[in-house]
Amino acid sequence: MFTVAQIKLAHSKVKSGADFPAYIREIKALGVTYYETFVSDGHTDYSGAKGYQTVSPPKYDLLPIADQSDAKQFRQALKAHQAGQTDYLTFCNQCAGMGIHKWAVCLEQMTCTYYDKKGQLLLVEEIPG
Repeated sequence: MFTVAQIKLAHSKVKSGADFPAYIREIKALGVTYYETFVSDGHTDYSGAKGYQTVSPPKYDLLPIADQSDAKQFRQALKAHQAGQTDYLTFCNQCAGMGIHKWAVCLEQMTCTYYDKKGQLLLVEEIPG
């Protein structure tokens, strides 16, 4: 099964949101089937076949997540990030300020779903294959 070190190596190639699809293809090849990234500290819970799970350590100091989400502003920040206009930490700070609690990536369906603090689904995007 995959390790956090292998995933970290794949993630090291990501310079902006524009690199995300290639990253997804690489970790899918490692055996990752699903993961959730938590905006508050950047840790990620990874899942694979037969119930395999591993967790990455926090990536940064705690960020307060806004109580109210702003889906419209978030979509604009996401588009900018996907176009390579922001780095990962900037994007995470923006997410926290707009009430994004986590995103969940399903590699079988090739979707990325964003949730607010209340667990409400804000956006589902298809990941280019």
